[in-house]
This record gives sequence, structure tokens and C-alpha cells, in this order.
Amino acid sequence: MKGKRRRHDPEFKARVALEALKGIKTIQQIAKEFDIHPVQVSDWKKTMAQGAASVFGPGAGGTESESFERERAQLHAKIGQQAVELDWLTKKSKQLGL
Repeated sequence: MKGKRRRHDPEFKARVALEALKGIKTIQQIAKEFDIHPVQVSDWKKTMAQGAASVFGPGAGGTESESFERERAQLHAKIGQQAVELDWLTKKSKQLGL
């Protein structure tokens, strides 16, 4: 019977990938140390190497305030839409005499 599938958090994956990118230890040693399969170490290393350019690219390091402002704008748009719908429903209910 197979064991339950483990899920690793992004911090753990980054730590393993950075260890692999350093090149001090072999993939096999890293896999044994962190108790994961060597192929997984290689995959995370490859993903980290490919995604490294995005760290320094445009839009990288988006601040929390930018994310907050984006979400705030979406919520304001939703509130506006609901206000229009409520006005329309109120108008229709008066026309029908409800």
C-alpha cells in the first residue's frame, strides 16, 4: 500500500532548490538529506533556474500595497454593480406593485 502523498510548502521547495543550485552537494545527497526523491530535487532546481529571471524582471517584487489597491478596485467595481442591480430591482418591484 502506498503512503499518503506529501505536499511541500514553497519555502521548503526553495530551500532544496537553492541547495541544489549551489552545487556543493550532489542531487543524491540533497535528496537523502531532505527525504525526497532525486528527480524531485532536479525538477525544483530546474524550475528555480528558469524562474530566476522573473525575480529581476518588470513587475517583480510587487508590493503588498499594489496587490491591496488592485483588490480594492475590484471590490469597488463589484459594489457599484450590485448598487445598479439593486436600483433596477427596486424600480421593477414598484412597477409590479410588490
